[in-house]
Amino acid sequence: MIDTLLLLSLNGLIWGLIIALIALGLSVIFGLLDIINIAHGDFFMVGTVLAWFSLQLTGNYWLGFLLVPLICFLLGAVIQRLVIQPIRGNPALSIVATFGLSLILQEVVRMTFGATPRRILPPIQGTISLFGIQYDVYRIYAAGFSIAALAAFFLFLNYTKLGTWMRAVRHDRETATAMGVPARLVYVLTFAVGFALAGFGGVVAAPITTVDFRGGVDLLPVCFIAVIVGGLGNLPGTAAAAILLSLLEGIVQSFANPTLARITSLLLMSAVLLLRPQGLFKGFAK
Repeated sequence: MIDTLLLLSLNGLIWGLIIALIALGLSVIFGLLDIINIAHGDFFMVGTVLAWFSLQLTGNYWLGFLLVPLICFLLGAVIQRLVIQPIRGNPALSIVATFGLSLILQEVVRMTFGATPRRILPPIQGTISLFGIQYDVYRIYAAGFSIAALAAFFLFLNYTKLGTWMRAVRHDRETATAMGVPARLVYVLTFAVGFALAGFGGVVAAPITTVDFRGGVDLLPVCFIAVIVGGLGNLPGTAAAAILLSLLEGIVQSFANPTLARITSLLLMSAVLLLRPQGLFKGFAK
């Protein structure tokens, strides 16, 4: 029982780090663009599928860590200009537009990739003794890649010119524009960065999960729960909430089924909405 609890807790923690990447992309898009992005789970799915194609074309999975985020960044920039920019300022319409975008992405992937789920073997095989149990080595690497990507994102956001522009436009668009910040470019970059974060999460997660054109459907609710529990627009809070929720679900799964674990997350979200609607981590927002 203890070994099972430890194993599922570690799985939950590592999956939470991956979810944090994806939820951050969702949160940064919502916080700056006021877009309720129903297609965000499919951005993750696109990342897993691109990782599979990258492996098939090059035979080297590690190249996917460089190629997939770049491709997702470019796709995000194009989607922002063609789909998101015309409806900017209308959050209700964004639900309809991104739902349609979700269906388009799924059907395009289904036509090119196929409807059959596939598996990618971890690029690093084997196990390691960890806390008295044998644990998959790749999952440890996945945790490291996720932590590095999270750190790089926050360093970019706080210590680069583009990151400063993004934060300035998010807090006060009119003042930022008056000071010469190119708001239109910031909108494009923000959506592209959000897509790239989800795509990178897909590359990291592809050897752990299955590659499937419906792979983002179950992921989207978790990301929204993390954004709500962490605080709307609170990026550090969103990352912390994603890790907390996944760890909580991992612990619950050690003595119950996955459905009850997800219900636990929903109950926590409901409690946060009732008792602390600004989010559990409001005090950590910048």
